[in-house]
Amino acid sequence: MNIDAVTGIINEAIQVVIIASMPSVGLGLVVGMIIAVFQAVTQIQEQTLTFVPKMIVVLWVLAATFPWMFRIIMELSVNLWGNIPLYSQ
Repeated sequence: MNIDAVTGIINEAIQVVIIASMPSVGLGLVVGMIIAVFQAVTQIQEQTLTFVPKMIVVLWVLAATFPWMFRIIMELSVNLWGNIPLYSQ
């Protein structure tokens, strides 16, 4: 296995992780920004006001997108497993 194959595997794995995490991280960011603006306008400085809604949204998005995330991670795993003979050369 040469350095190009290792680099390609790492690159593909990082891309899959970023793509799979984008929906939950993105919506968590949007909810966090909305709550931060709400807190700045109303001058409410409650820590749980930022944490609980973001946690609920992120868990909801994870539940909604889990089949899709599982599919792309499994595709990467099956691809790597199927190409083991190619990597051992």
